Amino acid sequence: MGKGRFSLRRRKKAAPAPPGTPPRPTRAVEQASGNSAGSLVASSAGTSKPGKKKAVGARLWMRFDGTGQSELMECDKNSIIKRASIPARDLRILGPIFSHSSSILAREKAMVINLEFVRAIITAEELLLLDPLRQEVLPFIDQLRHQLPQKSALKTSGRNAVQDEDLQFPNDGKWLQVPEAVEGLQEELPFEFQVLEVALEVVCTYLDSSVAELERDAYPVLDELARSVSTRNLEHVRSLKSNLTRLLARVQKVRDEIEHLLDDNEDMAQLYLTRKWVQNQQPEALLSGTTGSNSINPVVPNLRRLSSIRSGSFGSNYLNDDVEDLEMLLEAYFMQLEGTRNKILSVREYIDDTEDYVNIQLDNQRNELIQLQLILTIASFAIAVETLVAGWFGMNIPCVLYNMQGIFWPFVGGMTAACIILFFIMLGYARWKKLLGS
Repeated sequence: MGKGRFSLRRRKKAAPAPPGTPPRPTRAVEQASGNSAGSLVASSAGTSKPGKKKAVGARLWMRFDGTGQSELMECDKNSIIKRASIPARDLRILGPIFSHSSSILAREKAMVINLEFVRAIITAEELLLLDPLRQEVLPFIDQLRHQLPQKSALKTSGRNAVQDEDLQFPNDGKWLQVPEAVEGLQEELPFEFQVLEVALEVVCTYLDSSVAELERDAYPVLDELARSVSTRNLEHVRSLKSNLTRLLARVQKVRDEIEHLLDDNEDMAQLYLTRKWVQNQQPEALLSGTTGSNSINPVVPNLRRLSSIRSGSFGSNYLNDDVEDLEMLLEAYFMQLEGTRNKILSVREYIDDTEDYVNIQLDNQRNELIQLQLILTIASFAIAVETLVAGWFGMNIPCVLYNMQGIFWPFVGGMTAACIILFFIMLGYARWKKLLGS
């Protein structure tokens, strides 16, 4: 029975195809076509990655190099830790839990930045930007693409000028005079400070625009509240104060972080990633220059630039003292944040003044209500006297006035006049005691 099935199955497989049908490819051809399709999917996944399955814990990063070239990539925590040589706790700082904190941390080979929406890891050669597709991050990316290629071209032209100078005046073991191109190159900030400058500029501009928008919304609402105190206006001012408090806290966090760096030269010195990288490369460069003394060393421009430092080497004194470039950079944005903070404080002061003015208005209205209540109380007392006399005559006690004809209306008019006179007497007494306004 099993043989019959097997032979029938074989006969079905071996049955000839209908006329006009193309021949079926063999298994080897199918495997080859499957491999080519797999390679095509892999190549497309490597370029656009639409169908690639996201790894567990992987996040979207954008990489920038010194020339402004960028690429998107998905990396997990371990890959970023190995690539940037940072501890794992620094990635927690870039996570959503600390998204509203501000920090600029220096590590051995990297700088970790968490400023508002800019969350990145900077090394001496590249920038790793987290969540680059957020709407707030796009201006930062555009700024990097605009500035980094220009500065890279400036550095390249400076190096070419140095190489031409070396060709005209060969090095005989002594430092040559630094040409103007190299002097301009010395003033150029390293890659990590260029990125830090762009990040601070974008963040400060964003905060300043937020403050300007807050000012545009605040002053009309406060003026309307000063004119008319209503529930709607009070609700608008309450929402405005909440936004102002949150914005002030964000500006204060960035300002405090920059102030913390300015107060510690050692922390600022640790942010010189390019300097530390060149310091590690200097022994190798000197060794290669010693072995090939008769040839032109391409590291000479860098070594010539290193000769301009005050200490003459990358010692600890230089790392602790020479931080003028970073200090000037941070001071500029510190002053900008200080101005932004002063704008927020001026808006808050205007809010406080408006609240004081509204409270004064409310106090004035409250005093007017109290005065009105006092006047009504005096009038009620005067009327109560007349009511008391009317009650006496309503007790049916024998009295001679009952027998007098035409005495009713004169008596009522006299009592009313007496009550009015009593009212004005008490009102004058209240004014004399300054219980009522004049």
